[in-house]
Amino acid sequence: MDLVSKADKVWLIIGVFCVFFFVAGESVIIKYMLKIFKQKIPMRRCLKYSFIGFFFSCITPSASGGQPAQMYYMKKDGIKLGHSTLIMMVITVAYKAVLVILGLFFIAFRYNYIMSHVGSLWWLMIIGFILNVAYILGLMFILARPLWARDFARSVVKLLIRMHILKKKNYERYAKKINRICDTYMVGAEYIKHHMKTVLNIFVITFIQRGFLLAVTWIVYKSYGLSGTSFFNIVAIQTIIGITVEMLPLPGAAGITEACFSMMFMGVFPEKLLKPALLLSRGLSFYALLVMSALVTLGAHIILIGKDKKQSAAGQAAIRKG
Repeated sequence: MDLVSKADKVWLIIGVFCVFFFVAGESVIIKYMLKIFKQKIPMRRCLKYSFIGFFFSCITPSASGGQPAQMYYMKKDGIKLGHSTLIMMVITVAYKAVLVILGLFFIAFRYNYIMSHVGSLWWLMIIGFILNVAYILGLMFILARPLWARDFARSVVKLLIRMHILKKKNYERYAKKINRICDTYMVGAEYIKHHMKTVLNIFVITFIQRGFLLAVTWIVYKSYGLSGTSFFNIVAIQTIIGITVEMLPLPGAAGITEACFSMMFMGVFPEKLLKPALLLSRGLSFYALLVMSALVTLGAHIILIGKDKKQSAAGQAAIRKG
């Protein structure tokens, strides 16, 4: 902790701003797409959706809880479910695709350097690439062939029923839900076909957004007055860590991220600063993000409860008057 406290506080404050801008990057995309749908939502609400999404992503395996929570709060603010679903889908494809593109770019131009730091975790890196690419291809398949995806999903449901994992009496309910989801993706596919410029802009914003978070480790590096390893190389290693851990079914990729950092940044940070650097990098990029997101989520939920109580009271008053 003594070594942690020796880091330059100015650099760490810059790191906090980078984390905020990382969240704000998604908010910009949400506002941008809502504007296309002729819905005027203030930036502060878009920030709320982003913080809520990152909070639930941080505490659920494979970040699976973030988007449903965002869509729930958007629905409460009067945003159509079809619009929020499409927004989240486009954001997810761009977010994952940008990481994979960056990873392939760094491997192409820094292969020997990256492999020298990946070491015995090369197999986990490959699994990470496979999982991320499979996830992106799965979403793109649903977008390109929603009817095929619907038939496939129905076949899976029937198989699960035969295996007695799902109940046969609920088949129609499952089928309707599958149809509704696929109908939304059909609309999304048509939207993307006719708005490629919008999708390209979203990819550009996502590259910038990703850059803010990937730069945090370099900021920690500079906070100790270190030199010798370039910004490019540090971001390259951090990108590979992101690819390796993001799709693993662990809340916040806890544990494995720290293990990867300790191994891959060995030699970049002096031995005595490796653990303090890990604490600061992870503290900024994950725990600071978690705390900020938790506070925003708590505030949003308290406000939502208050609105629900007012609406309930107004409804009861109207019934009494009637």
